[in-house]
Amino acid sequence: MKRRHAFNEYVADRFYNEMFSAVKSYAIQNRHSLELYSRVVQNIRYIELSDIKVVNVFVNNQSDQRIAFDVIVDAEIELQDYNRHNDYDDVVSQWFMLTCSGDLACNLDDFQISSVSVFNKRNFHEKPMSDALVPFIHKEDLEDFATEFLQAHYPEALNAPMYLDPMELAKRMNLDVRLTRITKELSVFGVSFFKDCETEYYDEKSDSMKPITIKAGTIFVDKEAYYLRNLGSVNNTIVHECVHWHFHQKAFALERLYNDNASQIKCQVIGGVKDTNDRSATDWLEWQANSLTPRIQMPLNTFKIKAQELIRKYRKILQTFELVDVIEPVIRELATFYGVSNCAAKIRMIDAGYDEAIGVMTYIDGRYVKPHTFKKNSISKKQTFSISREDALIQSVFSPKLREDLKDDKYKYIDAHFVFNSPKYITTQNGEPCLTEYARLHIDECCLIFDLKVKSVNKYGETYYTECVLFRDSESNIVFEAKYSDDNKEHKSQAEIFRKYSDDVLSVIKSLPNSFPDALDKVIDWSDMTEEEISEAADISTRHIQRLRNDSEQNVTMETVMQLCIGMKLPTTLSYALINKSGNSFSANDKDFAYQFLLTSYSNRSLYECNEFLESLNMPLLGRTAKEMQKNEKN
Repeated sequence: MKRRHAFNEYVADRFYNEMFSAVKSYAIQNRHSLELYSRVVQNIRYIELSDIKVVNVFVNNQSDQRIAFDVIVDAEIELQDYNRHNDYDDVVSQWFMLTCSGDLACNLDDFQISSVSVFNKRNFHEKPMSDALVPFIHKEDLEDFATEFLQAHYPEALNAPMYLDPMELAKRMNLDVRLTRITKELSVFGVSFFKDCETEYYDEKSDSMKPITIKAGTIFVDKEAYYLRNLGSVNNTIVHECVHWHFHQKAFALERLYNDNASQIKCQVIGGVKDTNDRSATDWLEWQANSLTPRIQMPLNTFKIKAQELIRKYRKILQTFELVDVIEPVIRELATFYGVSNCAAKIRMIDAGYDEAIGVMTYIDGRYVKPHTFKKNSISKKQTFSISREDALIQSVFSPKLREDLKDDKYKYIDAHFVFNSPKYITTQNGEPCLTEYARLHIDECCLIFDLKVKSVNKYGETYYTECVLFRDSESNIVFEAKYSDDNKEHKSQAEIFRKYSDDVLSVIKSLPNSFPDALDKVIDWSDMTEEEISEAADISTRHIQRLRNDSEQNVTMETVMQLCIGMKLPTTLSYALINKSGNSFSANDKDFAYQFLLTSYSNRSLYECNEFLESLNMPLLGRTAKEMQKNEKN
């Protein structure tokens, strides 16, 4: 169903005569009380209905396939007045509301108009539907709709934590689930058949589509497609299709009113997460099914009971009270218990109020980000403290505020975070910088915030539950874009720490001689490193370092100065000063952007880590050893 039809159009076309007759009868009977106004006709003696136009239809969802709906029509009414001397006539407009009902199961053949009235204000229905006969479900009402579904089909899941068996659910709804390959290209992961029909499925043995006769109430589930998407199990798919059957039969019935051959709703794995304002009726069908499915599988109240039970269990096992240290094993066991993905269980933990879950089970740049936590409500569900290397580089170039802070050495990029540059938050393990334990437990105090949005998806797309949290796991196909947030505010304590640090570095910079050899001498003395130590750390021979310190005529390359700065782990401002003394400068190109990022955000990293970053960008590596290795790999 590429284009969903509109119910108001159907009503206007099919029931025009019935509505015209009802409005005409009402208008004639009530002509003296209609308060029709005309400058031409002062005394209305006669009225005639010329035409009606459907303005809108407001639908109320009822049980089974029945609907009630109010039709608002704009009526064109002819007015006449006559006396012994002249005849006067005019045409005016009047809005009426027709209260109607009908049963979609019989294609609205039982259509009825129960009342007609002058339209003053619309009725607000208890269960409103869109013009495509899709229920209106707001984010804040999702839990209520999930509860409604469970009360109808699986009420025991609302009383105690339990595994909701999708096959049992389908059986209770009189649905027949078939696990079969739907398409060769795996473009469809589920199909709900609302009508007896002839259809096709993909037969792997013959590598062809085979015909098959299907009864209404059958669900096809392609487990291969879902495995490929890494977004959960077949369980999720079955419940997803059951949601379609419960909430969207009327939307399908509307399609059938236009096309008697319509038979199914296909859930495709193409496209992406659309903005709320850009969703079609079909997009809303999928959004509702995607959003309701995990809420049905994990009812909130009983989910909280189970989560608390497991938190107590793992606090005892792991001998810790810190929630951030136990929440990951809790999520994994919840996923196993409910038969859902780790992703779904994590998101449900966040729904349940455990914001600590946001900072666990996150993979960025193919690496696991250590669990971290922060004060409740310090970020929104579409914000993050964790950012990829690529986004970190982009923001360091294009965000003026971040660019300035990095040049001033306020922040360093460590463990996928821009963390405030202080020993309180940054430590060293095995020679490499990392977040302190305090920083991990107080991320909001020391790390910058970034706004997240879905940037792109792979060929299989992504619509899974991202309305609630932008989840990044090790196998996710989603590509995110992170942007420096306006919500970033400097802590008062940070300002004092930074002032003392910058004063020390500034004094060194002011004392640098103009010649590069003399400036290098000064910097080496300040670094408190020997030539041998610098040689190893910068991958430069001691002889070359000695020449740099003694030969003022020597042309020094940008790469050489970069190696020296990285090897001595110089503060950013001091690195820029040394580069300036060497006669080099940065240009607006990708390589120099990357170099500046290394100096600002990676200044406390080893040359090996810096080369790892350059390699991820397909850029030439720094140092003799690295360049030789890169050359050999190409050969």
